[in-house]
Amino acid sequence: MKELKFKTNINCTGCLSRVTPVLEAKEGIASWQVDLQDDDRTLTVETSDLTAEEVQTTVAEAGFSAETK
Repeated sequence: MKELKFKTNINCTGCLSRVTPVLEAKEGIASWQVDLQDDDRTLTVETSDLTAEEVQTTVAEAGFSAETK
């Protein structure tokens, strides 16, 4: 299992509610969380087989950006 970290523009609980169904539906994500208190709004993803690019694409499908940290 690897941990991937991303700087995002997921700024509030409303944003979180939009991205949650997309991340929950993605095969290969064991767990994830967004730290809304962090200035970078860090998204941490636990996965065994997804690449950073695949996670970024998934976040983009929900209308948000994710840059690798």
